[in-house]
Amino acid sequence: MKVLLTGATGFVGRNYLLRALARGDSLLAPVRDEAKLRAQLLEEGVEDGRVEILPANPAAWPDPVGADLVVHCAGALFERTLQSYLRTNVSWTRTILEAIPRECPLVVLSSQSAGGPTPAFRQARSEADADDPISFYGESKLRMERMLLRQHRQRLVILRPPMILGPRDQAIRQLFDMARKPLRAKPGIRAKAFSFIGCEDLLDAIDAAGRGAGSIPSGPYYVASRQVFSDYKLLRSAAACAHARGLSLPLPHAAIRIASMVVDSLPALRAKLPSLTRDRVRELFANRWVVDPTRFEDATEWSAKITLEATLRLAFGGFSGSPVRERQNSEREAPPSSESHESNI
Repeated sequence: MKVLLTGATGFVGRNYLLRALARGDSLLAPVRDEAKLRAQLLEEGVEDGRVEILPANPAAWPDPVGADLVVHCAGALFERTLQSYLRTNVSWTRTILEAIPRECPLVVLSSQSAGGPTPAFRQARSEADADDPISFYGESKLRMERMLLRQHRQRLVILRPPMILGPRDQAIRQLFDMARKPLRAKPGIRAKAFSFIGCEDLLDAIDAAGRGAGSIPSGPYYVASRQVFSDYKLLRSAAACAHARGLSLPLPHAAIRIASMVVDSLPALRAKLPSLTRDRVRELFANRWVVDPTRFEDATEWSAKITLEATLRLAFGGFSGSPVRERQNSEREAPPSSESHESNI
């Protein structure tokens, strides 16, 4: 199978590329930075020539592009204005649509941010809830989804993952760095609840969506583990990977707002701490980001299997230079129910 993959130098795209190559797929990878992709392929031991690198501008792609499946993982994550997000997440996505045949299956990675946090007095957000994004990022992803759905493509599936964790994620390195410290800052006084999805489970969901494109509705679908955890538990679990001890220090939201204004005003800090820009900090103030994956599970028979603890161990093994040898199959026990894990918060 020939797959056109956007976002191949990013966290999810890089992992999907390696999985696709391992099963013998041919890859077309449009990127802005060809040198970066070539360096990553060299680092992963991928032979030169196994990936056909394309320019980012779809106008320069072959006509026809000749893909059997398009997986769209690329997107702007950290910008300062809504218009900056829209240029990539909506306008560039539209140019991709125009470059691929209508009959080609298309799987698009959106975000839980497009729907927003869990509605008040609810345990989990589902597709039946009204969308209510609270950041420019989330708004841009929602507009992307609506643009895609207006095209009435028969073989389109949109996925909305929550927090994604796994190997090769540069953001998770910051989590481990924080977890090693004797004092670990966390936003807000109250515990915050989150859904997550391990990267391997997300790749399984992308594969399931690709197989189902055309036979299931386009979505969007929430895809997540049924394991729910607090921000305190996330920090403790990350610290356990590093055999570190410490205390979590709750920071008032007002202090985080002030810090975000400082970060946003200094380019060097914005580059170093993109998740603390004023737009993305808005999402830190919500107390519950929990979603219900039932609809996608019922449509495809997919379900998430890897636990938070196993995901963090795999990710930490990659960064520490001593990869975890245990295979994911042994870690993929069915996680406890959301209700039982909520009691750990």
